[in-house]
Amino acid sequence: MADTPRFTFPAATAAIPGRDGGVREFSFLPADFERVRKLIYQHAGISLSPVKQDMVYSRLARRLRATGCHSFAEYLDALEKNGGDEWERFVNSLTTNLTSFFREPHHFPIFAEHLQKLGTQRQIRIWCSAASTGEEPYSIAITVAETFGSNLSHVSIIASDLDTNVLETARKGVYPMERVDKLSPERLHRFFLRGTGAQAGYVSVRPELKALITFQRINLLDSSYALKGPLDVIFCRNVMIYFDKPTQYKILARFAPMMQPDGLMFAGHSESFMHAADLFRSLGKTVYALTKSR
Repeated sequence: MADTPRFTFPAATAAIPGRDGGVREFSFLPADFERVRKLIYQHAGISLSPVKQDMVYSRLARRLRATGCHSFAEYLDALEKNGGDEWERFVNSLTTNLTSFFREPHHFPIFAEHLQKLGTQRQIRIWCSAASTGEEPYSIAITVAETFGSNLSHVSIIASDLDTNVLETARKGVYPMERVDKLSPERLHRFFLRGTGAQAGYVSVRPELKALITFQRINLLDSSYALKGPLDVIFCRNVMIYFDKPTQYKILARFAPMMQPDGLMFAGHSESFMHAADLFRSLGKTVYALTKSR
């Protein structure tokens, strides 16, 4: 007999019409929203704002349709009882993945200057801890290539994310032209291949650039990471805003021992780690260094 699926539901019912009048397809009560907030915090450390009800509804409604659930309460009951792989889909649905090439561009000249100081005489290890669909780690790789030319054997980039869906996109490194339309013609020619035929309108990151990056799933809340130090640079941009201050401190306390004494950490423009001043000190422009060198 075949194994019984771990996550099973009754058949889906017909959608309720008239959503323009405010009637929702699925029952979604305040208690359901609070359950979602609790579960996503427990499993991913994400602290959802009380104003995110509409976002939660729209994203998880897709999972209700896919699983055949009639209400949020039914979906969440089944998730907690024997969710299996659905936990990953639940987390993926609620993860925001807004990104672009060379986002927050003021960081990259600082990063390039740091690379030049490190030089080519030892291994340089870089961690992009919120890789999303790949634009950030590829921007990091482009900066590495522009700094060191073809001599790249001493550099490795680890790119991680919680969301397995976006990591798969990142691994492929294929983007519609509008995603790269702000890059210079020189960068496009040097680091991308233009698609033809069925791939017209797309570009692919060149293999030699992809070779610099290893993609893997890492949950920043895990008790240990499948990644060891020492690291010269950590990019952790626009992800800490989803965590409360105690969770942020917990993550930063894991980062600190993984870094080289002269390592740099890059944060997002709206993130501040003053509450972790015993671990990291600000260098300005949301760039941080270790408070105490080991």
